[in-house]
Amino acid sequence: MSELEIKQIPVLNDNYVYLAHCPETKQTAVVDPAVVGPVLDALKEAGWTLTHILNTHHHGDHTGGNLELKAETGCTIVGPRADRDRIPGIDIEVGDGDSYQLGNATATVFDVPGHTRGHIAFWFKGADALFCGDTLFVMGCGRLFEGTPAQMVNSLSKFDDLPGETRVYCAHEYTQSNGRFALTVEPQNDALVNLMKDVDAKRAKGIPTVPSTLAQERATNPFLRPSSADLQATVGLVGADIVDVFAEVRRLKDSF
Repeated sequence: MSELEIKQIPVLNDNYVYLAHCPETKQTAVVDPAVVGPVLDALKEAGWTLTHILNTHHHGDHTGGNLELKAETGCTIVGPRADRDRIPGIDIEVGDGDSYQLGNATATVFDVPGHTRGHIAFWFKGADALFCGDTLFVMGCGRLFEGTPAQMVNSLSKFDDLPGETRVYCAHEYTQSNGRFALTVEPQNDALVNLMKDVDAKRAKGIPTVPSTLAQERATNPFLRPSSADLQATVGLVGADIVDVFAEVRRLKDSF
């Protein structure tokens, strides 16, 4: 049995908010609550009581529900130490290498700047769950609003040693667009071609494509594949430094 029960809540246009519940202790966290109503509805439906908020970064579509949920439930807000001044209502600051306990489940915290300067991710080993906010998407990664390509390459590399079966609970349903772009830079990738057939079929039926797994991302996500010879050839950077390849792929995606 997994250490956590996880419920996915679609909100706004393409956001995903998550409830993570420890069945033994009854502690329940919401990850990146953009809004309040759907979270309270999901808690009521599940019969769970909110005890924590886990924030990956400061953007309003990840923290918009913080203060109202805290006022409603008295929950504890956990967020990035590196960005504490921009996390509404933060109570506990965490950073790279820290552990945080949610009931009987333990999260390892990674500092993953790039999308923002203070982004973090929570990896619950016993639940095979990575809550990565806007750092890693299915076949994509976050735009570099406050960081550099080198920072993002380093941030993504922190997931290299995690098990392939780790589920990637990212915060947006960007998969179809990401995959269409990925095919332009690595069209020879059979795993990518086959995945996109499945993605298109799911989206035609309104089925979420999230979570992914790290194994799937390593096989199909161009931002995890800057060392791919085929990808390097497509973008005209054969043998180049992987940071330069990543930067070019990110540049191409930004104008896709």
